[in-house]
Amino acid sequence: MAPPASRTPVLTARGITKTFPGVRALDDVSLTLHEGEVRALIGENGAGKSTFIKVLTGVYQPEAGEVLLGDEPVRFGTPLHAQQAGISTIYQEVNLVPQMSVARNLFLGREPRNRLGLLDLPRMHREAQELLRGYGVRVDVRRPLRVMGVGAQQMVALARAVAVNARVVIMDEPTSALEHREVETLFEVIRRLRDQGIAVIYVSHRLDELYAVCDTVSVLRDGRLVHEGDLAGLDRLTLVSTMLGRELGEVRREGVTTFSGHHDAASREPVLTARELNVPHTLRDVSLDVLPGEVVGLGGLLGSGRSETVKAIAGALPVRSGRVTVAGAPLRGGSTAAAVRAGVNLLPEDRKSEGIVPNLSVRENIALAVLPRLSRFGLVSEARVDKVVDTFIRRLRIKTAGPHQKAGELSGGNQQKVLLARWLAMQPKVLLLDEPTRGIDVGAKAEVQRLVDELAEDGLGVVLISSDLEELIEGSDRVVVLKDGAVVGELTGDDVTEDELMRAIAADTPSGGHEAHGQHEAQAKQTEHGQHEEAVPHD
Repeated sequence: MAPPASRTPVLTARGITKTFPGVRALDDVSLTLHEGEVRALIGENGAGKSTFIKVLTGVYQPEAGEVLLGDEPVRFGTPLHAQQAGISTIYQEVNLVPQMSVARNLFLGREPRNRLGLLDLPRMHREAQELLRGYGVRVDVRRPLRVMGVGAQQMVALARAVAVNARVVIMDEPTSALEHREVETLFEVIRRLRDQGIAVIYVSHRLDELYAVCDTVSVLRDGRLVHEGDLAGLDRLTLVSTMLGRELGEVRREGVTTFSGHHDAASREPVLTARELNVPHTLRDVSLDVLPGEVVGLGGLLGSGRSETVKAIAGALPVRSGRVTVAGAPLRGGSTAAAVRAGVNLLPEDRKSEGIVPNLSVRENIALAVLPRLSRFGLVSEARVDKVVDTFIRRLRIKTAGPHQKAGELSGGNQQKVLLARWLAMQPKVLLLDEPTRGIDVGAKAEVQRLVDELAEDGLGVVLISSDLEELIEGSDRVVVLKDGAVVGELTGDDVTEDELMRAIAADTPSGGHEAHGQHEAQAKQTEHGQHEEAVPHD
């Protein structure tokens, strides 16, 4: 239910306009947020959501418009000023200090002091422990934050944001790294905030979450506000068509994903073969084949070994034993450089820390891997670089002010396209895609799905990892199912369904090391991730 009109506006934005070179990121955007209201802020990548949040929190200054906190006009110079005024933000990428203890992160800038003005460590540790307990996180708060899993770190960021006497909490894709039980805990926290009169702006591409926790919705498209109102009265297809700016019938026809279905393998000889890959405590005798023109999905829960499998194939994770062949030739060297030379490219799950170089331009990011091929006698041909970059900006429809714009300024979906362009420029034989559509909107997701189809049709071998079961099922010709670091099944033909995938995941794990692996996972839950006592480690 939307908050009654009698509730007091806590945050108001009027006519916000923000431009960057060649791009109007926000065009006359307004929003009124009431006490205890949970507002969904949605739109495609590049719609202006992140820019709007940064204007509200003092990262950017608008060219036009004003922001009011209560009935007082405000103009924050920095995010710290916004936080001190009562606006806290939780970003998709955890914005804490990994080298510092959990407790120090929670109380950074507001550490408790004793009578002598000295840091009161016992009190800080005690209060930190009590605070995190309310978020379902049980961890030694004296340990460095970096030893915790990303999901638990996100819960610490949430606890910190709420603990600073916030009047407004902005959550930017807060569940992207959370497990199911952590998502439920987050929703309980949001409901608690609503009951306390704290307003929430909730940014997410996951429609189920929006309908589960949000009262109202604002939809941005191309920097403009195109819809706002109660969420409960808006069906999902209408919401999606509003985001995309397309007719409702067109969205109905395209369905949940834009995958075309079965791909015809160009050859019966595998372009990629992995045999009995073993990584201590992580992978046990993992084997798989990929044919040219085929999309092979890796199914399984978090911690099943999906990401580790593609990293082992790509040379990013050292293996104790096993072998990989590409187009019949053994892959030697055990490094990412050797894999790239052989034609195997990995698009990692964490594009921020393992893929994109935010301070380099779009042009530099795309050309990064292919530069040696575009040089002669050590001299790079700028004309050839420009041709490659322009080709892939057009082909992948990357929204950018130009090739020299910093990649870090692009939306998440466009950053993902830049990474795809980097590896496609290498003309690979095999593409390993780890969560290629995570954290990007439905429009960008559809474009990436179409691109995967096109790549398979062009004869590329593709390995696809996705936590979105519909995407995994509809996009894969076969699904290899992993559990506890081992292959427990393979789905082909008519068996590639969600029901069969669930059955395979629930099946007993083959013997031969399961107990030892389980002991390692139990230790990892406590020592590495610091999450719930029964939490499953991330891939």
